[in-house]
Amino acid sequence: MSAADPKASRYREVERKFDVDASAMSPSFDGIAGVARVERLPAQDLAAVYFDTAGHDLAARKVTLRRRTGGPDAGWHLKLPAGPDTRTEVRAPLGPDIPGELLDVVMAIVRDRPLAPVAQIRTARELVVLRDDHGEVLAEFCDDQVTASAEGPDPAPAEQRWREWELELGCGDHKLLDRLGNRLVDTGAKPAGHGSKLAKVLGTAPVTAHPTDRLHRALADQIEQLLVWDRAMRADADDAVHQMRVTIRRIRSLLHGEEAAHAPLLGELKELGAVLGVARDAEVLAQRYQQALDELAPELVRGPVRERLVEGSLRRYDTGRRRSLAAMHSPRYFRLLDGLDELISAPDAERSAPVGSAYRRLRKAVKAAKKAADRDAALHRIRKAAKRLRYAASAANKTKIAKRAKAIQTLLGDHQDSVVSRAHLLRQADAATAAGEDTFTYGLLYAREADLAAQCRAKLRPALRKLDRAV
Repeated sequence: MSAADPKASRYREVERKFDVDASAMSPSFDGIAGVARVERLPAQDLAAVYFDTAGHDLAARKVTLRRRTGGPDAGWHLKLPAGPDTRTEVRAPLGPDIPGELLDVVMAIVRDRPLAPVAQIRTARELVVLRDDHGEVLAEFCDDQVTASAEGPDPAPAEQRWREWELELGCGDHKLLDRLGNRLVDTGAKPAGHGSKLAKVLGTAPVTAHPTDRLHRALADQIEQLLVWDRAMRADADDAVHQMRVTIRRIRSLLHGEEAAHAPLLGELKELGAVLGVARDAEVLAQRYQQALDELAPELVRGPVRERLVEGSLRRYDTGRRRSLAAMHSPRYFRLLDGLDELISAPDAERSAPVGSAYRRLRKAVKAAKKAADRDAALHRIRKAAKRLRYAASAANKTKIAKRAKAIQTLLGDHQDSVVSRAHLLRQADAATAAGEDTFTYGLLYAREADLAAQCRAKLRPALRKLDRAV
């Protein structure tokens, strides 16, 4: 594996494949609405080596990693599913080793399992480009003669040969893609029975949720979402830290009631959530302070308040994110993912929705809060119980209960953010005082946070009554 390559780039690819007889005549694109010019380009000879784990973990999730030579886009290509007919392609320059930046994207799938060649595919391609009045590429039509062979420790099957047609969208829209597809079907082609050339060679079935009960399927869906947000985290996508943390909480909530059976797994999930929480808490504070300071009149923002509150929180976010990524490259994290895989692959692991027990835990937290010495901590426990109830109700398709629980979770989430913010404001005000800075703005922000917390507490009782009626 080579070091992460800053030259890697991403592309959105929309394409459809068609099976066609070897003797079929190439289609004509005359008369297609919007197509002003049809241009035939020189033939291409493309050779690609595909890499995967021994268990074909990438292929099972419709992901392909290849090293291609020949053609204008020679290099390393990583293709990821991104919706119907759509994939995200990440490219890196041609080199002998798998680029680290590409490998990092699929680290949660590959983990610490070695990658090796699993197939070689050679394509003799006839390429036709369809352009509009301005010369822009609307779409490309590829007539491919494919020769492929699988590789691995087992005796390889005979070499495979087939012909396929491929339509790849340029600046055109899906209506054009439909019209072009219809033209190919009229010529005798059929929609391909495989999503990629590699899938046809390997015959790998995609990963699907275990078809038992609703809770099991919900758990499988959330584990797949964890892999999606893992990729987003590594790419530093917006809201990725928050969404990955939420997914971890959902998984933990779905396992509620089975703590004894899954104690080590739940412990690891909790630890991972805590690591992500450092970055997430800093991110929330940065956004919160930025908005609050923007809403104040300029004369009320005194001293280097933005530097301490906003920029300081952003620095803590960067530190927390780096620590999170370090954890996500560790064998400990890979073993956690292995444990989650085993959880959903176990046959007949039927679970009952823990909605009733989650609701009882919430009511218990509400009752305990009336006698609690630490009101803020008690309200935070109610929030966590509401969150657990929300996830359990969502998985059990109890929409109204989930909606009411979410309202309580959101309300007390705002309250907890205020608690954290006020504590942080006090620390920063002390630091500002020691530095001889004006602390007026810190007191103003503190008062706003205290008012917000009081409003949240006032709304809690009506929100709880609505939940009780829903249950």
